[in-house]
Amino acid sequence: MGFKINRSSKEPMSEINVTPFVDVMLVLLIIFMVTAPLLTVGVQVDLPESSADSLPDDQEPLTLSINSKGEVFIQEHQVEFDKIVPKILAISNNRTDTRIYVRGDKTINYGRVLEVMGRLSGSGFSKVALISEPYQN
Repeated sequence: MGFKINRSSKEPMSEINVTPFVDVMLVLLIIFMVTAPLLTVGVQVDLPESSADSLPDDQEPLTLSINSKGEVFIQEHQVEFDKIVPKILAISNNRTDTRIYVRGDKTINYGRVLEVMGRLSGSGFSKVALISEPYQN
């Protein structure tokens, strides 16, 4: 008693062709690998060089940038000097233990960077650090 499978050409195929799916996934992987390093911080700052070691990354820090014109940015959004602390408090949910990285352009007056850092530390933020480029020999 043999079973004969009679398959007509009108029945749909039950096999899944994964080759186009794999091709699309590989293309997307390559696109994300190329674009991911470009998505760090959008404010163009020419950082000074330092021979100090990097800090460990426990949680996502806030980045405060000061460009060569003296304009202050939190992440990528420009902020007026008087509104720096209220904006950072709002972003960090009033947690003063939030890590804040200050990126100052090397052509800017050092006093401007100190004003920003003084205002942050005067508001209770204890984890404020300067960011620099690694020293190149």
